[in-house]
Amino acid sequence: MNKHLRVTWLLALLSVACGSSNSDDTDTGDASAAEADDGGAVPTTFAEQVTLGGETFGRVCATCHGNAGQGTKDAPPLVGLDKGALPLEPRQGAKRQSEFVTVADVATFAVANMPPTAPGSLSAEEYWAILAFELSANGITLEQKLTPEVAKTLTIPR
Repeated sequence: MNKHLRVTWLLALLSVACGSSNSDDTDTGDASAAEADDGGAVPTTFAEQVTLGGETFGRVCATCHGNAGQGTKDAPPLVGLDKGALPLEPRQGAKRQSEFVTVADVATFAVANMPPTAPGSLSAEEYWAILAFELSANGITLEQKLTPEVAKTLTIPR
C-alpha cells in the first residue's frame, strides 16, 4: 500500500475516534463556512486539520489514549499500525463489535462512542481534525482535506 493511502487512512481513523453520535454527523458540512462550531476557523487543508486535531486530541483524547496516541491501560493505541493499533477485529471484551476495514468504519465507531463520557460532543470539524492528526502521527499526509467521502475510499493498511 502506498504511503499516501496509508496516511489518508490513519487520518480518517483518528477523526472517527472522536466522532459524533451517528454517521450522518460525520459530514464536514459547508466547506465554505468561515467558522467551526466552536467559533474557531474551519480547516480548509489537511495541514490545518492536523493543527486543530492536535489541539483537540490533547484536550479530549490524550487522557485515555496517551499523549501520542500510544494507548494506555484505559484505551487502545491509535498510533502504530505495525504494532497492532486499530486491528481489523475488535479486541476481546472491547466496546467495538464491528471490523475496521476502512477509515470510515473507524469514524463511525468513534462518532458513536467517543469521547466515552460524552459521545458526539465535538463538532464534525473537530472529529475529522482529530483523525487527521492521528494520520499525521502515523507518518501519513494527504494532499486534500479529510472528509467522509475520502474516508470511505481508504482501506486501513494491514
